[in-house]
Amino acid sequence: MHARVTLPLKGGRAIKEQEVVSVIASSVRKGNILEIEGRLYVVLSSENFHPGKGTPVTQIEMRRISDGVKVNERYKTTESLEKAFVETRDHTFLYNDGEGYVCMDKETFDQVTIPADVIGDYAPYLQENMEIRVSLHNGVPISIELPQRMVFEVVETEPVVKGQTASSSFKPALLSNGVRTMVPPHVTPGTRIVVMTEDGSYVERAKD
Repeated sequence: MHARVTLPLKGGRAIKEQEVVSVIASSVRKGNILEIEGRLYVVLSSENFHPGKGTPVTQIEMRRISDGVKVNERYKTTESLEKAFVETRDHTFLYNDGEGYVCMDKETFDQVTIPADVIGDYAPYLQENMEIRVSLHNGVPISIELPQRMVFEVVETEPVVKGQTASSSFKPALLSNGVRTMVPPHVTPGTRIVVMTEDGSYVERAKD
């Protein structure tokens, strides 16, 4: 079911129409944004259970976007939930103005300031003029997506412990963006490596 409602934008500056889509709980998927009692939640996992006796239910783990709190809720599989309309657009990161992270829409050239709590652990990976994807709800940024892998230089590592030669042995290292990670024993300061932006984990030596 689709319905159109008018909602005030942040600060009450303007009114914008928004489409609210009602979906049944069993159709909810990871990454969906749900609106529950006026608050937005991003779905982390959703699993349907069909017991031999009793009512089928859907277990949904969510993170409240406003404060990062995780919640677990159980619904009847046929229960109706509100799926929020979220627009995802390509942006260019420009700079941090001290109040937030300023980005520019690549198509409209409109600028938006993303609060630090939305950027979260991605902050050290933001580089001037890099492309990111920004998800907006009613024109307000609620999440960002970075490239899965990025290259950084190792600026500091701890010495290898004597006898530590197994490829499975890793040592602490500090990257040029300030992130600490674990690297193989053969990696030395000055080496450029590929890391996962989700958790900073080592992937491989950079090929450039």
